[in-house]
Amino acid sequence: MASSTDCPDRAPRAVSGAARRPSAGPVRLRTGVWPRAVVLIVLAVLAALTGCGAGSGTGARDDPAATGTTARERPSATATAAGAPGAAGTAQGRPATETPAVIPGLGPRTRAWIPGDARQVVVVTGRDRNTSHSQAVLYRHTGAGWQAGPAWPARNALRGWTDDHWAGDLRSPIGVYSLSDAGGLLADPGTRLPYDRSDGFAVSGTGFEGEPLEGSFDYVVAIDYNREPGASPLDLTRPLGADRGGGIWLHVDHGGPTQGCVSLSEQHMRDLLLALDPAQHPVVVMGDAASLRE
Repeated sequence: MASSTDCPDRAPRAVSGAARRPSAGPVRLRTGVWPRAVVLIVLAVLAALTGCGAGSGTGARDDPAATGTTARERPSATATAAGAPGAAGTAQGRPATETPAVIPGLGPRTRAWIPGDARQVVVVTGRDRNTSHSQAVLYRHTGAGWQAGPAWPARNALRGWTDDHWAGDLRSPIGVYSLSDAGGLLADPGTRLPYDRSDGFAVSGTGFEGEPLEGSFDYVVAIDYNREPGASPLDLTRPLGADRGGGIWLHVDHGGPTQGCVSLSEQHMRDLLLALDPAQHPVVVMGDAASLRE
């Protein structure tokens, strides 16, 4: 659920500052020129020794430096996110589940927002700017690349997404936000995040489609939009002011759209709570697919 009216009033805080993306490094250009006679002699010797044609060498299209792109920025052409469907292997014998160097579906602007020390990234991708259906995937950095967990069905706000969220607009805020605190009506399932078990997470009434809201806050992870990290998700501190909304959470799905939050099934919320590790500096990347590709 979301802004002020969706969840019980609580505190929100804006996202942590965008981390600067590391430079890809200079592109080296080949500037040397050999005399034509020397080139012809070298080609003749190579042909005699190898029997290969002149077209067998590596051209500029095969060289990452020739396109100004480094291997760090460009995922392997054969890489597939872990758990995604794909061929059993590649011609080189590498597994089809090779971890990609960058998280699929995120463009350069979105990747630049992710802090450099984040090693867990929950990517919530909305189907469309104006719809309430989305998908969530937890990515872990292995040291060699990003490994994807299973894709979980998710819900977002009734009217979709916005990059300028205000209280009551019934849209979820697009952006990258840290995940610092958790809580819920139920006991701590064993998360490493600070967890506030409180009756303050009890909720009643019905949602936009007449579905009961009871149990929606059994498990909650506070999204650090317009809130003060290090406090209970129920905290009301809103650094940007109440009119910018707040109380944006990951919480249990109640079978309908939210007011601004992102919801997952109860089992998936439990799985997420058990997986998140403050030492890995977890963040959520959230928005509609087109916006996240920017």
